[in-house]
Amino acid sequence: MKESESTVDNANKHIMNQPTQHSGKYSTSSQRFTNTDPKNFKLIFFSFVVGGIAGLVGSVFRLTISAIDTFRERLFSDPGKAGFIGWVYPFLFGVIGIGVALILVRKFAPETSGSGVQEIEGALDEIRPLRWQRVIPVKFVASLFSLGSGFLLGREGPTIQLGANIGKMIKDIFRHPDHKTNTLVSAGAAAGLASAFNAPLAGVIFVIEEMHGHFRYTFISVAAIMVASGTADFVVRLLVGADPVIKMVVFPSPALSGIWLFIVLGFLFSFVGYLFNKLLIVSLNLFSNFSRTVMVLCVVGAGLVIAAVGILNSNMIGGGYSTIRMVLDHAHTLQFLIILFTGRMLLTIFSYSTGLPGGIFAPLLALGVVFGMLFGSFLQPFFPELILHPGVFAVAGMAGIFASTVRAPLTGLVLAVEMTSNFELILPLIITAVTAALITAQIGNQPIYTTLLERLKSEHGDDQNE
Repeated sequence: MKESESTVDNANKHIMNQPTQHSGKYSTSSQRFTNTDPKNFKLIFFSFVVGGIAGLVGSVFRLTISAIDTFRERLFSDPGKAGFIGWVYPFLFGVIGIGVALILVRKFAPETSGSGVQEIEGALDEIRPLRWQRVIPVKFVASLFSLGSGFLLGREGPTIQLGANIGKMIKDIFRHPDHKTNTLVSAGAAAGLASAFNAPLAGVIFVIEEMHGHFRYTFISVAAIMVASGTADFVVRLLVGADPVIKMVVFPSPALSGIWLFIVLGFLFSFVGYLFNKLLIVSLNLFSNFSRTVMVLCVVGAGLVIAAVGILNSNMIGGGYSTIRMVLDHAHTLQFLIILFTGRMLLTIFSYSTGLPGGIFAPLLALGVVFGMLFGSFLQPFFPELILHPGVFAVAGMAGIFASTVRAPLTGLVLAVEMTSNFELILPLIITAVTAALITAQIGNQPIYTTLLERLKSEHGDDQNE
């Protein structure tokens, strides 16, 4: 009996010591998990740090811009009260603001011109440098002057580029290996968009959708951008406020019998996006050929034009938030909406073409709201039972114009929903965005940031790595 028990024990020991059919795989997986988990945790932790710093910088930037905008609106509201000098101040304010911004950009950090998104995509492809020591202070200060002057530029461009450079800063300071750069820079970009619009999900989707050819997609990298975006949004809500960026009526879902109207709206937006992208590139090429003397004259002229337009109608200048509120809160004639849309479109293209720092998201969203309201107001008398409020098309317009210009329909949809809290409109927004994206692709409209990156490569070449 003892001999039998001894035999069984020896057999059990032999079985336990033998590798099973899958033991090698289990052992390797366990070892891989043990080896990489601390590294992944470290990356997630530093993504949290990037998101916190990006949220703090974004909050300070938003609060400062808000104070400057309030001062500018008072300055432009009734210049005649102070006599002749009262008319001089607005023009002087515009010229100085634009001049200082352009000098800072051209002399210290040319890569801070425009939105900077194409620079980030180039950096993720390792063909453009990320000189965060210069970019962070120049982008921050120069953007305050350019946006504060009343130029039709958005705050999201600066916050996205600032966030991405903060990611590179954390990578350099803590000496992370180079292969971590892509994840931390992408996390910073997502945090930057989240901090601009109180839109954390849009920040994540933007990196995955718009930067899909540049962002290195893995489980950990996605987790990193989610952590950074959520952290930045938390900080902004704590310091700035948790309200939606665009306070408006929350509309009920429209009748299913009227869904076809959003297909028509998306179809129209595909051509609006095509026109905007083509005009923007033509205008950029025109400005790039100007001499320094001509550029100085353009700066002075731009300041005078923006100030004059701002005095006549303050809703025609700025990033577009006041325009959106004005369009949504009041009834307007079709003629006024046409003039507002045309004027803001041309001024947005002009503003971006000067090379001043600032984004095009907010101006584009304002154009989408105006065109959507124009569409709804025009058709409401013909289909009163289907169009209870044209504002529904204004919200859909935000997603439609983003889908047709940036070719990122999901980002546009999420942005529109998060910025307005109109979650009931997801279906019509999907239809508008998808239609606009599909049609604009068929007519040959390249995504605007793809075109800008290609233009950047042709201007500077692929040898700019530092």
